[in-house]
Amino acid sequence: MPPLITFEEAMELAEISGHEEITALVERAWEVRTERFGDSTDMCSLVNAKSGGCAEDCGFCAQSRYAEADTPMHAMMEPDQILEHAKAAEAAGAHRFCMVTQGQGLSRRDFQKILEGARLVSENTNLKRCVSIGHMSADRAKQLADAGVQRVHHNVETARSHYPEVSTTVRYEGRIRTIDAVREAGLESCVGGILNLGETPRQRVEMAFELAEIDPTSVPINLLNPRAGTKFGDRPLMDPWEVVKWVAIFRLILPDALFRLCGGRVENLEDLQPLAVKAGLNGVMMGNFLTTLGAEPADDRAMFEDLGLNVARQPDNGANPRPDNRSGWLDGEAPNTPVDDLIDSQAEAPFWDPSTQLRVIKKKQTPPPYPKADEAAAAQPAGWGD
Repeated sequence: MPPLITFEEAMELAEISGHEEITALVERAWEVRTERFGDSTDMCSLVNAKSGGCAEDCGFCAQSRYAEADTPMHAMMEPDQILEHAKAAEAAGAHRFCMVTQGQGLSRRDFQKILEGARLVSENTNLKRCVSIGHMSADRAKQLADAGVQRVHHNVETARSHYPEVSTTVRYEGRIRTIDAVREAGLESCVGGILNLGETPRQRVEMAFELAEIDPTSVPINLLNPRAGTKFGDRPLMDPWEVVKWVAIFRLILPDALFRLCGGRVENLEDLQPLAVKAGLNGVMMGNFLTTLGAEPADDRAMFEDLGLNVARQPDNGANPRPDNRSGWLDGEAPNTPVDDLIDSQAEAPFWDPSTQLRVIKKKQTPPPYPKADEAAAAQPAGWGD
């Protein structure tokens, strides 16, 4: 569906700052969200399946070799470890589970572990399966589909016009080619970005309309959580009301996308998280993030339930019929499982916890300086980074 507002109207909304005006915008976005999705939700969880030592220069990421921050690291998880974290995510109430790795792509050996992990999650849980593993070919995307993966996450990060300030070693065009490969394989796409990377309000609107052209199934919105030693580590947090406003603007530009808030939501929004949900969210990334802590899953569920939204397993979690992997594909409601009893009793789950499950490695040498966007582009041959 095309955007509900024009570029010019979005720019006018970007100028509002009064709380009453933003609240009125939220009500407008809430109406759009409930018209299209009713009370359904789409709650995600992730595991950082491979962390640290990334060769790329993305300015927001502590895993980059260019960051002065100590590197949070662990090797590629084994498939049974991935399954263990998936079961914990399911017990915490997630509808879907994403396996995430650092870098532009995976070695053949690591890719096989992701495939086997996806098969195990498909066979042993009721979770929808997603991956975020960098660039990939159409052939790899088809292998993921055959292994039971249903959606691939690959952010554009920011507006095309601002992108060179965010990363010079990962090309924007390469990101688009990966998204195209995902679609060629018949997989759903999850494409979003990060706010507060030094972009202008116009560039935020640009990104939203660029996402509208890509038309992904899911749009994750991250908010910069500045990490000391990274390129953007000195930036202040966003004003919570500004965050709410931009969530609502994005909802009006992308009315049919599944929206979720991910990294940085706790730090940037604080007590305004429920208002951000009402600004148009279908879900959040439950619990913890790649290298930082998040909210308690029970608190995330309660936040949506307090707004009259249904966080239970449903035949339609936002867009597509939910597969029950123990009984085949169902058109109706998935049957109750022992995991549902765990959720009902709010049992503790061994959730992904970067504070205990990541080793922090101190850099032995001073990292190289971040490349300058104009110099890096001029020095690279045609096709570089593709």
